[in-house]
Amino acid sequence: MPNIQLPHDHGAHPKGLIENAPSPEEFAQLSLLLRQLGDASRLRLFWILCHCEECVINLSAMMGMSSPAVSHHLKQLRTSGLITSRREGKEVYYRARNSERAQLLHRFIEQLIQHICPGVAEPLGEGEEASHDL
Repeated sequence: MPNIQLPHDHGAHPKGLIENAPSPEEFAQLSLLLRQLGDASRLRLFWILCHCEECVINLSAMMGMSSPAVSHHLKQLRTSGLITSRREGKEVYYRARNSERAQLLHRFIEQLIQHICPGVAEPLGEGEEASHDL
């Protein structure tokens, strides 16, 4: 990015801030990823899948949602690269992808829950299963 001359000089602004910032396109990619977790149901579904691997029927029961609604959210999470699936016979099982991105978002969610919802139980460890009465 070229050196930008600011119209007002207020004295102190970090040198090279704009020149070294991620590009608008990179911020757009980040925004798309965060938008996936902007839906409370999808956020909860991702959190569950960070702790266990499950089929759509069980996820529907855990979420209190219809299977088609859960499948819709799963498709969006899968497209964003946050979850993965495997087939075993007729059953398809879903879980959070074992990637740095998914793990980082999981830790971020766990910490936000602790700060925004005081009194919530301590976060589970990576891959530690929660009880199925979510």
